[in-house]
Amino acid sequence: MIVVRDPLREVDLPRRGVVTIGNFDGVHRGHQTMLSDVAARARELDAPSVVVTFDPHPLKVLRPETAPRMIQTLRQREEAIEACGIESLVIVPFTRDFSLTPAREFVRELLVRRMATRELHVGERFAFGRGREGNVDLLREMGAQAGFSVVAVTHVADEKGRLSSTRVRELLAEGDVASAERILGRPYAMDGIVAKGDRMGRRIGFPTVNLKPDNELAPRDGVYVGKALIRSFDRTFVCVTNIGRRPTVYEDYATTIESYILDFSSNVYGEEIRLWFHDRLRDEQVFPSMLELTAQIRRDVDATRAYFLSRGEI
Repeated sequence: MIVVRDPLREVDLPRRGVVTIGNFDGVHRGHQTMLSDVAARARELDAPSVVVTFDPHPLKVLRPETAPRMIQTLRQREEAIEACGIESLVIVPFTRDFSLTPAREFVRELLVRRMATRELHVGERFAFGRGREGNVDLLREMGAQAGFSVVAVTHVADEKGRLSSTRVRELLAEGDVASAERILGRPYAMDGIVAKGDRMGRRIGFPTVNLKPDNELAPRDGVYVGKALIRSFDRTFVCVTNIGRRPTVYEDYATTIESYILDFSSNVYGEEIRLWFHDRLRDEQVFPSMLELTAQIRRDVDATRAYFLSRGEI
């Protein structure tokens, strides 16, 4: 996938393409349906498939106090968009100056003059431009004049309502990573670097890797069934991940994200790692003694191994 990171400068952009615009945070199953349809339509027309997105999220500039924490890093979003078959990603740097761009100017300058858009797919409630003045009706009006068609896409829903990034955030805040996975179409993932910890896990027989996360959002404190991709090994391992303050060991300790990786003992400090969260085992809790904590960790490991054995994954 070709990635253009500053399309407002005079750089070559894909032209005569099938284009969609949005934040696409999480790239959940609703987004995936739209993106896959764009890719399929582009192949049908023998045209490039193009996603236009924004970084940072507009609310982080306009109303930072109410801006949502992002489900994905930009790198994760790029990977997920590419997985839907999209050929080009255009990332517009969102600034306060850019937020003042009138909707008609955005269409004229980027979609028409720079990209010569052939067909545009957007959500039926899509709004854009200064003060969110632009909508599907305006796009259709300008498309008729400029020679591009507009497809208004209805939202994908399940039995509980519309699939949305907001629902994913709410589920992660509850620790319900299994339901979040059903909306995302894949387990929730966090990326980062393995940081040095206090080696408490090693002293009790369960050495852990400590994640210094790139992601803004983590599931609710608790213990999770998961997997870990250690990039230097180019391999995925089963793990138990604890998010929390380790109340049995410390009082008022900072929140940590640490994983015990089954059947693994290498030193990976400073290396890139990705953690996936498949299911929640339990809340974090205080144990009367280190012996009882160790016994519970052993049960968590057994439950995690059983989880993946039942699915034929180990």
